[in-house]
Amino acid sequence: MMKKLGPGGEDEVRRFMGANHVAFPIQQAIMSCWMMLPNEKKTVDNLEKELRRIFERELENFRKDSESFGLGQGPPTK
Repeated sequence: MMKKLGPGGEDEVRRFMGANHVAFPIQQAIMSCWMMLPNEKKTVDNLEKELRRIFERELENFRKDSESFGLGQGPPTK
């Protein structure tokens, strides 16, 4: 069970995590994609193309899931 954050808790979490919390998994994804490319396709242009394809697909899936499950609506208004 997750503990509920008090007032200002989300800002505190964001300050603690910082930008590296997002950057590191992106760097890992870039390196994983590079390693998965066949040798004859290992160019920065092909890497970018595949990363963008995967990213766009995942964003679209997230949008669909958000609509289906009511996610991303923001906090409830009072």
